[in-house]
Amino acid sequence: MNFKKENIKDYYLRDTNVENIFINEYLTQAPGDYVKVYLFALMYADFDMHMTNETIAKHLSMEDEDVLKAWTYWEKMGIIRKHFEKPGEKFRYQVEFLNLKELAYGKKQKSQKSEAKIPDRLKELMDDDTIRDMYSEIERITGRLFEGKEPAEILSWITDFNVNPEMIVYAYSYCVKKKNHSNHKYVAAIVKEWANQGLKSIEQLEDYLEQTDNRHYLYKRVLRALGFLRNATEEEKRIMDTWFDQMNFPIEKVLDACKKTSGISNPNINYINSVLKAWSNGSGEKSGASSEDGKTGSIARVMKQYEEVRAKNEVKAEERRTEVYRRIPRVKEIEEEARNIGLQISRAMLSGTAEGKAKIRAMKEKIDNLNGEKAFLMTENNFQIDYMDMVYDCALCRDTGIQDTGDRCICFADKLGSIQKMD
Repeated sequence: MNFKKENIKDYYLRDTNVENIFINEYLTQAPGDYVKVYLFALMYADFDMHMTNETIAKHLSMEDEDVLKAWTYWEKMGIIRKHFEKPGEKFRYQVEFLNLKELAYGKKQKSQKSEAKIPDRLKELMDDDTIRDMYSEIERITGRLFEGKEPAEILSWITDFNVNPEMIVYAYSYCVKKKNHSNHKYVAAIVKEWANQGLKSIEQLEDYLEQTDNRHYLYKRVLRALGFLRNATEEEKRIMDTWFDQMNFPIEKVLDACKKTSGISNPNINYINSVLKAWSNGSGEKSGASSEDGKTGSIARVMKQYEEVRAKNEVKAEERRTEVYRRIPRVKEIEEEARNIGLQISRAMLSGTAEGKAKIRAMKEKIDNLNGEKAFLMTENNFQIDYMDMVYDCALCRDTGIQDTGDRCICFADKLGSIQKMD
C-alpha cells in the first residue's frame, strides 16, 4: 500500500511555518514594517521563488529603502544571512532564513565555543545542580529559551551582586508578573537594586516590596485627592515621606489635610505640607506653644479641646447614621457598594492602562447613580441629604484650628484666650 498527499499548486492555499521563537523573541520588539517584510518573504522562501526587494516594496506599499533597512535589521538580529550576487554589490543579494531553533540551542561546535567564553571564575558554577535548576525555572517563568550571553551574565550576578540563585529566580518572576519584562538586562537592574538595599533572603525581599508598593499606593492616594493622575516627583515623595515617617500622620489624617484644598485654585503638595506642619506643631511641641502664648502646653490643651469637640460631633453623626440605616437599610448597602467601587477605582488608576480608564469611567458613573438613588431615598423619608454628615462647631476650620489657607482659625485664638484666663 502506498500513501501520498494531494499536491496543492496554489501557494496561497498553503501554510507558512513561523517559529514560536520568532513570535516570542523577535516580533514583539521589531518595527511593524520590518515584521511584514520578514513574514512576506518567508512565505515565498518555502517555494524557492525569486523576488526582488523592489517587488516586495510594491506588494507591501513600502519604500524600497525601508525594505533594505528591514533586511539590515534582521541581519543584525542574527536570524537571516545575506548572500551577495556580486562582490561589492550592496543592494543585490539573496536572503537565507536561519533556523531559529538551531540558533537558540546552538550547534555542538558553537556551544563549545561559547562555553569557552565564560570567565574562569564562573565555570565551576556551571556544574552545580542548583544553577541548572535555576536556568530551568527561569525558562519556565519567561516561556522562552535563553539567548546569547544571558546564561553567562546571570552567573555573573551571583558573584558580582552576591545574590543566590533563589533571588534571581524571584527577580525573573517579579519582573514578568509585575513589570511584564523578561529582558535579562532589565532583570539585572532589579537584582542590583535589591543587592544595594542589602536584601539577602526571599522574606526580606517580600517585606521590602510590600513596603515599597504600599508607599507608592500612599503617594497615589494623596495625588488623586489633589486631583492629579500623574506619578509623584522625587521632591514630592521626599515631602510626603516626612508626613508618614517623621510627623507620623496616618493616611486618613493626610487626606483630611487634602480636603482643605477644596477652595484653592491651585492645590499642591507644599500647601498640604504647611497644613500638616501646623497640625504637628500644634499637637504639643513646647517651642511652638511658648512662641505663641509664653506658656508651655497651652497650645496642646487647645488642640486637645479640638479633639474632644470632634469626638463629640462624630458620636452625634454616628447616631444620625444609625437612625437612617435603621429606617432605610438600602442606604447602608449603597454606601458600602460605593466604597467598594471606590477601592476598585483606586486599583484601576494604578494600572494606568487604556482598559483601566474605561473601567474608571464606568465605575464613576455607577457611583453617581448610587448617590442619586441615596439622595432620592433620603428625601422620600423626610431626611436632609446631608443629615448623616459631620456637623462642626466651627465650619471655617472643621474643628481643627487650621483654616484652608493654612493659618490659625479665629476660634483658635478664642480657645487660647479662655485657657490663659483660667491659668
